[in-house]
Amino acid sequence: MSLTAGIVGLPNVGKSTLFNAITKAGAEMANYPFATINPNVGMVEVPDKRLDRIQELIPAKKVVPTTFEFTDIAGIVKGASKGEGLGNKFLENIRQVDAIVHVVRAFDDDNITHVTNKVDPVADIDTINLELSLADLDAVTKRIGKVTRATKGSEEAQAELDVLNKIKPVLEAGGAVREIDFDEEEQKIVKGLFLLTSKPVLYVANISEDSMSDPEADHYFQAVQKYANDHNAEAIGIAAESEEEIAELDDADKQEFLEAAGVEEPGLDKLIQAAYKLLNLETFFTAGGKETRAWTFLKGTKAPQAAGIIHSDFERGFIRAEVMAFSDLDKLGSEAAVKEAGKLRVEGKDYVMQDGDIVNFRFNV
Repeated sequence: MSLTAGIVGLPNVGKSTLFNAITKAGAEMANYPFATINPNVGMVEVPDKRLDRIQELIPAKKVVPTTFEFTDIAGIVKGASKGEGLGNKFLENIRQVDAIVHVVRAFDDDNITHVTNKVDPVADIDTINLELSLADLDAVTKRIGKVTRATKGSEEAQAELDVLNKIKPVLEAGGAVREIDFDEEEQKIVKGLFLLTSKPVLYVANISEDSMSDPEADHYFQAVQKYANDHNAEAIGIAAESEEEIAELDDADKQEFLEAAGVEEPGLDKLIQAAYKLLNLETFFTAGGKETRAWTFLKGTKAPQAAGIIHSDFERGFIRAEVMAFSDLDKLGSEAAVKEAGKLRVEGKDYVMQDGDIVNFRFNV
């Protein structure tokens, strides 16, 4: 899969620190705006405890997790939609990603500059979202002018114009395209417009280490969470600097750090899984033999196309898919028990893959 989640936010909110923690890619960090000018792209492994359980029950020579991309995009400032702070370049970088991970500062530290000299995560969110709305409004207004001239005798152009006129007043009010209800045909048109505010968003509050054990008790995070809830989005609290330290530790030291901080699992695991879900991604597995492996697919993918993710020959010569649910394997304890219970299914070309499917594809080329 080539889908990517873009990390955005104001300068100095911890985007690159978070990116480093996620990918261990060594993105440049500095305490001044625009340290990140060109976007950094890194692959991240998706933590999935199901892999370990599958390996336990159907042993293979190696285990391979699935991955997807994160892109660290430079900080946006007020006026970006008008070109401030290299805004046009940064907005174009956002246009290239499939989902937005919006990072806001949610900690106090006099040694780290804030572009507005005040820690107010909701105000920061509003600043970024307004710039994205203004950029979209400019694009929509220009598009309306172009499409209007083409509407005579064209049902397709008229349909697009109707959608554009539905979007424009929302953007003029500072709203987001993602919050508008569209029918199936309208959604196809919206997808082709590549608007910034049409992308799904996850809000990440970069909290202090002291709040790691209970982010929901942090007053900054509470404000971000309320904003997200009000806008039908999800919010997560992450102590980016601490998570970067944790990411560098070996498993034993990592567990010790987490226990000392009163945390059950790294916040990064929750973030990666939330971003994966935000991209509408799910996982199927192949098991046993040379490797047990997790594979990423877009929700709604049918079996032949899922087979093609492994190899194009699998899709071209697809015959059937032999499928069992992870939940059945986990509950029954062995592949043989799943078969005996009649839980191993044979699915054809119209089968829509489900998250957690363990599959053996049959094909002939």
